Amino acid sequence: MANRPPENWRAWTAQVARDVEAGILETGCAEAAEMYPESLLGATDSALEAFEAEVGALVGPSDEEVFGVVERVVLALNAVDGDDSHGGAGYCTEEREQLCAYIDLTLSEHGVDVAALAERRGMNRTEITDAWRDW
Repeated sequence: MANRPPENWRAWTAQVARDVEAGILETGCAEAAEMYPESLLGATDSALEAFEAEVGALVGPSDEEVFGVVERVVLALNAVDGDDSHGGAGYCTEEREQLCAYIDLTLSEHGVDVAALAERRGMNRTEITDAWRDW
């Protein structure tokens, strides 16, 4: 199963902290951890966990069912990204790309042919989240 993006973000934050402590990075770089407050990571994990459960429950899904699951996770991630309780932290370009790749990979791991699904809707597989995505 694919790693959830918050796992990557936690690992990066921990590596930055180790590098600052070892003197490899300047002390000012430690502020990079503020990009990923636990409130953002936990809320993102929760949204992705719900997505995984929904995808795992699909059996021979229609395109509408798959897009419904995608819509719900994107809307949940929109809410996380727009939540002021994260101290201004949210999803930037790299995080967006990781989240979209994760959605694609998770669908694929559960037997959804994402390229064919997107093609039937006249889009590229990288566009399956675009109709609902604010981040």
